[in-house]
Amino acid sequence: MTVALAGVDPVFSVPEDAGLNSFLGTVMIRHLLAFTALAGVAALSPADAADAPQAPARNVILFVPDGLRYGIVTPDIAPTMAEVRDKGVDFTNSHSMFPTFTMPNASALSTGHYIGDTGMFGNALYMGKKIPVTPGTPTVVPFYENDFALRAMQAPEYPQGLLEPETLLAAARAKGLSTAAIGKLGPVGLMDIPGLDGKGSYIIDDATGTGIALPPDLAASVAAKVGDVVAPGRVGNGGGDCGKVGARAANEVQGRWFTDVATRVVLPKFKESGKPFFLVFWSRDPDGTQHNNGDSFGKVVPGINGETSLRAITNADDSLRQIRRTLRDLGLDATTDIIISADHGFSTIAKESQTTSVQHECAGVKGVAPGFVGNDLAKLLNLPATDPDLEFKPIDPAMQVFSSHGHVVLGADPNKPEVVVIASGGSDMIYLPSKSRSALAKRIVAFLTTQDYVSGIFIDDALGKIPGALPMSAINWKGSAITPQPAIFVGFRSFSTDCGRDPVLCAAVVSDTTNIQGQGQHGSFSRADTRNFQAAIGPSFQTGFRNAAPTSNADVGQTIAHLLGLTPKSAGKLPGRVLTEAFKGGQPVTFEPLTMTSAPAANGQMTVLNYQKVGPTLYFDAAGFPGRTVGLTIPGK
Repeated sequence: MTVALAGVDPVFSVPEDAGLNSFLGTVMIRHLLAFTALAGVAALSPADAADAPQAPARNVILFVPDGLRYGIVTPDIAPTMAEVRDKGVDFTNSHSMFPTFTMPNASALSTGHYIGDTGMFGNALYMGKKIPVTPGTPTVVPFYENDFALRAMQAPEYPQGLLEPETLLAAARAKGLSTAAIGKLGPVGLMDIPGLDGKGSYIIDDATGTGIALPPDLAASVAAKVGDVVAPGRVGNGGGDCGKVGARAANEVQGRWFTDVATRVVLPKFKESGKPFFLVFWSRDPDGTQHNNGDSFGKVVPGINGETSLRAITNADDSLRQIRRTLRDLGLDATTDIIISADHGFSTIAKESQTTSVQHECAGVKGVAPGFVGNDLAKLLNLPATDPDLEFKPIDPAMQVFSSHGHVVLGADPNKPEVVVIASGGSDMIYLPSKSRSALAKRIVAFLTTQDYVSGIFIDDALGKIPGALPMSAINWKGSAITPQPAIFVGFRSFSTDCGRDPVLCAAVVSDTTNIQGQGQHGSFSRADTRNFQAAIGPSFQTGFRNAAPTSNADVGQTIAHLLGLTPKSAGKLPGRVLTEAFKGGQPVTFEPLTMTSAPAANGQMTVLNYQKVGPTLYFDAAGFPGRTVGLTIPGK
């Protein structure tokens, strides 16, 4: 069904509820994060492209409140973001990239392309050889929220991880705009990796003053106007474990430092230059506080809906309020478009499972241990298990020796593994470097369909059809990327709790993580994790407009390129679209909600995917097994 929009709500409801290719030395190095942004030429029809208004050169701020859920923004919790939404454009049908992790979504925001083009399939990837994440500690599963790992993506000795430097921020810099990315370690560096070494945009993150140098032309100003030239840590906002309650404070000290650098130093410098600018501000909150919150020790209620997590949302809102006030004080508000786009939504961690082969007690809860998928597959396949982050230290669940981060390598020789499991939180990725990958894939998928913690399986198209699973091409994972392709993606069961809010906001998800039950996580294919907060305000955008058409983080990237008149290089096949309907004078677009269903497994389980379409552009709502994913709708029910 195709739905014409006239400023109304979406017609759908949200109820409760190949592997590693041997390309080393055989595949020419291509762009990992190349992209198209020629006013939506790859995403619009010729007529639409011709009609799309070409905005004059102006300023753009992309504000990313990490992990902010769409439905949690209210005037009492986040007054500034609520005002932007209500007075500007409210993107009511928003979508994170899938998987719903930070770095995949950072790659989409920074390029305007889907994950099949960027190759950022997760926060951690299996690279087939060791990559440094800190000096002297290389690993085959680098975590890319790390400046050392990002630098390595461009190093010639790691051709399989090469990162094309011309992201949107770099393209804007090359065009002569003033450019900066400030905030969270990892996504900020990804915006313009040369900036980590002072050769690109201003990059200011958690490692500023320790791992990376403050740009020399900013150092004196930061010292004079902010004080400390070293980024503070997450003061009073850490951890928690099986015997210790987590954070009871938002990440205010660090957040205030980033905000002061942006408003007291960087924006005045941009004003003084007289040039148009593009600024990315990536707030660590509410994500970090939600992950570590201590409001819900071992319990799924209140989970991430407690007082500490809500304060973290206000903390992010305070940063945006100060940025908007500074724009007004500098006389830049009339020429600056602000786009708010969270990278993903969020859920509360659950640990219960009756079928996992290892039962581990933590915070008074008996359930899954870190690396439970890898542990279960080790038992199924009768293969030795090792920890890739601890120099392949043996993992022995029987002796309660678990993976340090949940990642598990299976095989007699860990340097030539049969199976690699990347633990990611609300979902896991499985790589199959083995020559017998097809037989392994069928056996693993058949097993996973029987586990109570699983909800939805996607497989590399090269493996053919396997009952119970859908192909990765269905979720835009097959594009121009050259990073190793996961063979299997497994989503985990989600459900709604009685937390007193909308079922999507009360979602909990079984999680492969070292965090405890009751803290926060994301990465699942539930609508709780895919529905991120998005809004926009400024001279290019309509006022008081509720956009019911589906939108995504890839669209945000394409829209920024259009607003800034950027024409960066393109090698990608999976671009987002320019959100022309949100512009002043913009016209409604049409969309259609669709469903795809896999063939049933032997036990009847099947993967169902709810998605939407605007022209050729796809948007992914939810996926999983019937009855096991929040927000998943089943045809005929």
